[in-house]
Amino acid sequence: MSIPPRLAVKGLTRSYGGRTVVDDVSFSVEPGHITCLLGPSGCGKSTTLRMIAGVEMQDSGTIHVDGKLICDTHTRVPPEKRSIGLMFQDFALFPHLSVADNVAFGLKGRKAQKRSRVEELLARVDLARYIDAFPHALSGGEQQRVALARALAPRPRIMLMDEPFSGLDNRLRDGIRDETLSILKEEGTAVLLVTHEPEEAMRMADEIALMRAGKIVQFGAPYNVYNAPVDKAAAAFFSDINVIRGTVRGALTQTAFGQFLAPGLPDGTCVDIVIRPQHVRIDFDRAGRGPLPTPEDGTPARAVVTRSRFIGKESLVEFALDYDGSAMSATVPSVFLPKPGTPLWLMIRRGRCFVFPDRGETLTPG
Repeated sequence: MSIPPRLAVKGLTRSYGGRTVVDDVSFSVEPGHITCLLGPSGCGKSTTLRMIAGVEMQDSGTIHVDGKLICDTHTRVPPEKRSIGLMFQDFALFPHLSVADNVAFGLKGRKAQKRSRVEELLARVDLARYIDAFPHALSGGEQQRVALARALAPRPRIMLMDEPFSGLDNRLRDGIRDETLSILKEEGTAVLLVTHEPEEAMRMADEIALMRAGKIVQFGAPYNVYNAPVDKAAAAFFSDINVIRGTVRGALTQTAFGQFLAPGLPDGTCVDIVIRPQHVRIDFDRAGRGPLPTPEDGTPARAVVTRSRFIGKESLVEFALDYDGSAMSATVPSVFLPKPGTPLWLMIRRGRCFVFPDRGETLTPG
């Protein structure tokens, strides 16, 4: 007999005033795994979280914890009995209670048992020395760790996290985030994390559920979601992209970089060939001649530099293609700042390109 997932959501739907905010959402989370609901603001992530927490009712769909139904349109287990912990952007610590009393707030049992659990958790988050301090005396990172200890105190089977790290200083965020997730995994807690930041999702998640307009448009491991986007908008959400437009003729599309296969698409179909700037190769102009074509890089295309900028670890160089004047950009490690008007040659690896029918999507970068 197979073991059910820790959290299973099926067909979850919620509408307000005739507008569907969450649309037939289904996914599952295993113990010790971190699943990230990733998407732009207003796509339904937080509403999904609130329905799972029990603070909002769905219009349809089911929620199971360890195979047990906790909510459908007829049955509803109260939030406090779902064994679900919550962490939000606002740490929501009680300012009039000490750190120890904040962590112990949701605990039941004898005073000595509660104190033992509080001491154990504060030691794990390296805050034992602040056990009798009050929240106002702590930094933002320390308050976040107190909130984690409080959420873990009742030993929840599931932890719901709504952008819990976004209020932290960038210098602290990575360390506190990694420490938090390490503790959650050690506890065997199933984590459902909401964020609008692709980099955070890639760094933290075992699986990413990419949401758009209330739907999950793609679900999978970070590597697969990034390297096999379901459409142009999904590719653009994770990074800047170049889009080369063309038209299908005989299952082929002619571009400045030669022909691209477009199998299964009828003649006359407009397509977008997508490639990320880091996968564009640059070569020097040799009196109007470029490098010879290779099977991997395909046909080179001549372009003129329009702008170049150093942006920290890499340089961003922008071009106008001789072929049709369209814009392209490339990133280069370290410092590479050719002057505007400099002719260079560009190459794009076929294995790094994605060909999509042009559906006129509005791109929403992360």
